[in-house]
Amino acid sequence: MHHFFVSPEQIGEYSVRIVGQDVNHIRQVLRMHTGDELVVRTGQDMKEYRCAIAQMDEQCIEAQILWTEELDTELPCRITLFQCLPKSDKMEWIIQKAVELGAFRIVPVASRRSIVKLSGGKAEAKVRRWNAVAESAAKQSRRSFVPDVGAVVDFAGALREAEDLDVLLIPYELAQDMNHTREILSGIRPGASIGIIIGPEGGLEAEEVASAQAVGAHSITLGRRILRTETAGMALIAALMIALEDSSITEETEQ
Repeated sequence: MHHFFVSPEQIGEYSVRIVGQDVNHIRQVLRMHTGDELVVRTGQDMKEYRCAIAQMDEQCIEAQILWTEELDTELPCRITLFQCLPKSDKMEWIIQKAVELGAFRIVPVASRRSIVKLSGGKAEAKVRRWNAVAESAAKQSRRSFVPDVGAVVDFAGALREAEDLDVLLIPYELAQDMNHTREILSGIRPGASIGIIIGPEGGLEAEEVASAQAVGAHSITLGRRILRTETAGMALIAALMIALEDSSITEETEQ
């Protein structure tokens, strides 16, 4: 089933209007026809609209709403991934998987050891591409909204954005106390806002780690193995996903 995001004003009482680039995608790429079914979400509520195409032209597609379903696909915590810029096209893979795992937002970070340097129009083009990747991943994983990929910031800018979060985690190869890591992760409750800082291929400099700790970041270990930058964030988000969804289910059962 193909999924699409529309703005709330495109949702009527009995039908949905699809406009813009999705019209060409539905007509020319997917080759869909009148009567074919699709799924629509607004990204601003927890509803999913199952629809059937009623009529279509080059500018607009009208789809009849068959039924509406309440979604329950989001994590009980909002996770922001502060990902230091990796080499090559790894960022696209990181964004895709982070969205699938439930990240709320991704912030690209230019740290001192980041090899990739982006600025001006090149950075803007990359961010547009990354947001398109996020949208595709959100459709595939049945997210209720499209997580935002922010503009590229330096490390200090990332820490300013992270200061207001409830919990800030920074996996660090020199952190060794797994019991401390378990204690930190087990203390996170549903409803908390969480930030995760992941360094580039060369790792974070000691000064960057210290500056993160100065604003309340917890240095944690992800085990005895050295993980690549594209693996570390996914491992931590996956661990949080399992722990938080389990605790959320437990709390609902106890109420």
